[in-house]
Amino acid sequence: MKKIINPWKGLEGYNCFGCAPNNEAGVKMEFYEDGDEVISIWKPQPQFQGWIDTLHGGIQAVLLDEICAWVILRKLQTTGVTSKMETRYMKPINTNDSHIVLKASIKEVKRNIVFVEAAIYNNKEEICTKALCTYFTFSKEKSEKEMHFHTCEVEADDQLSLI
Repeated sequence: MKKIINPWKGLEGYNCFGCAPNNEAGVKMEFYEDGDEVISIWKPQPQFQGWIDTLHGGIQAVLLDEICAWVILRKLQTTGVTSKMETRYMKPINTNDSHIVLKASIKEVKRNIVFVEAAIYNNKEEICTKALCTYFTFSKEKSEKEMHFHTCEVEADDQLSLI
């Protein structure tokens, strides 16, 4: 597994709720590439609960939507927007868990429409939530001009173990 380098780190005005490392209210996700998959290991926190000790469904949707976007960044080297997201909540996620693991990969590409599958696993490796995101991708020119996106690379060294 190799860590994906955040292409916007240090960009003035960059404050994404999902992935900006300096957004105090955000979830501060980081991503790794493992073959065809993009992976994120994230620590649930009490401020993101819905019911007592339960991760809010909206936060779960944010995490899934964000990892799907990073699949587009890394695998297709462009940006875009989520146009549809189907989410299935199967098992509650405890905000006291040591970590959760998100995994996502491209299911299908139809010109500039991309279907990305994603799932959240608890620390017992049980699937808790899954999503199918329909993503509308931008041209490379639009990504550069409007999104300040040039490339999404990985760090040179393999990461041995993240958990």
